[in-house]
Amino acid sequence: MPIGYAVDMGPIRTLSLVFLCGFLLACEPAGEQPRTLRIGNAAEPATLDPHTAHGVPARNIQRDLFEGLLRETADGGYEPGVAERWTVSPNGLKYTFHLRDDARWSNGDPVTAGDFVFSFRRAASPGTGGVVAETLFPISNARAVLRGEQPPEALGVSASGPRELVIELHRPAGYFLHLLTHPSTFPVHAESLREHSDWTRPGKLVSNGAYQLVDWRVQSAITLEKNPHYWDVDNVAIERVQFLPVEDLNAELSRFAAGELDITYGVPIGRLNRLRQEYADELRVAPWFGTYYLGINTTRPPLDDVRLRKALTLAIDRDVLARDVVGGGETAAYHWVPPLPDYRSPAPEWATWSQARRETEARKLVAELDSAVPARIQLLYNTRDRDQRVVTAVAAMWRRVLGIETELRNEEWKVYLQSRRQLDRTETFRSGWIGDYPDPYAFAELLHSTHGMNEFGWNNPRYDALLTEAASAGSESRRHELLRQAEEILLAELPLIPLFHYSKARLVSDEVGGYASNPLDHHYSRNYFWKE
Repeated sequence: MPIGYAVDMGPIRTLSLVFLCGFLLACEPAGEQPRTLRIGNAAEPATLDPHTAHGVPARNIQRDLFEGLLRETADGGYEPGVAERWTVSPNGLKYTFHLRDDARWSNGDPVTAGDFVFSFRRAASPGTGGVVAETLFPISNARAVLRGEQPPEALGVSASGPRELVIELHRPAGYFLHLLTHPSTFPVHAESLREHSDWTRPGKLVSNGAYQLVDWRVQSAITLEKNPHYWDVDNVAIERVQFLPVEDLNAELSRFAAGELDITYGVPIGRLNRLRQEYADELRVAPWFGTYYLGINTTRPPLDDVRLRKALTLAIDRDVLARDVVGGGETAAYHWVPPLPDYRSPAPEWATWSQARRETEARKLVAELDSAVPARIQLLYNTRDRDQRVVTAVAAMWRRVLGIETELRNEEWKVYLQSRRQLDRTETFRSGWIGDYPDPYAFAELLHSTHGMNEFGWNNPRYDALLTEAASAGSESRRHELLRQAEEILLAELPLIPLFHYSKARLVSDEVGGYASNPLDHHYSRNYFWKE
């Protein structure tokens, strides 16, 4: 029986489901409580540690709990955060940040430059075990520290006083300031880590963002309340926020219709046109800087043969997936990096072919493989209606075009994240990547042979060399050209199969103000307010 499925539930505004408060644990406890903003968050995060967690559900909460040197604006730009001002040396290698005097942790302790030194070193340390530390690679010695070749103290981050932080880079990085809004650069409270092994739990988590953690009920709700010590607390209007891990988008829609959610994580497959009519004032749709893809374990025969990987790629009708299977405004993807104003991805030759021609070529490639053609391929995916529909459609295409059956393996989110990082447990898997900053390198770096998110077993020395050369390129145009060359190699060898570029559709209650769409789809509860 499928985990999630779409059903016709009649006119959407008449939906009404009855939930037991004790089961959902999302109702208000007894006594006077501020009005709670309830946000759908797709899945239960494995951790709230900003240096080890990855995945959108965790990041959504971390942006409320923590704040870095810079913070993001509602439209996706950046502005001063803990650092009220900064200077950059003429060669672009030295950044000096001046921290604001009123920056405080949620327990009232001052946030100091030393806190950032501790946190950057922790994030870059191989002992932390984080897969996000690669975002720090522009910083001097970061790569050597992460590999264990140098101690964390060698990282190019230092405090020249309690309120002055210096970061030195080994190469210029035009996107570095935006990178400082990423959770891997957030500070953590050193004393809490020393006192508690489970420091991210309620009552023990000390944070420095607009909100603090007050409750975490697994598979029910994570509750935050306004941090009274936050430097910008006077401009935080919403007192209380709950993040609810509702994985089934139909259930999430039902809860929104019943008034039990104020902001949804997404909308059900195939409902977009109907929602445009039913929720014209509450539906928000915008491009999202991300790519949905299938990862391939290139170390596992016969998937180590590029001909099979190309055949699997050509057999997939992306237009059908984007238009009919997902239907949320997504666009078919024939390259890895999503559209950017100043970067042009290369397109493989077959991107201009008809789907019939692609399928003919796919059959020819399989014929060349002869006895190496697998009778069955395993495809791993996580528990969500949309993902089930996508992988089911892909499996049908592989069967029809190539005669290859697919074993669909479904796992709960946290288990799925662990499985896809173990090459002895995967053949192919569905995934998606959302850029942490608006630059092609945010996608290119994942395929570097040493990157912690390279879950494909793919190692191409030329690709690695191009990324290294791009990192020290003297101009933006030259850097982009080198990244295009790297992407050409990726599209030729296909350790992953791009399927579509994301669009983000969600419902936002007309009682909530301050919501603004942005390409990264990063949102902060501090920007919201209740409309009068």
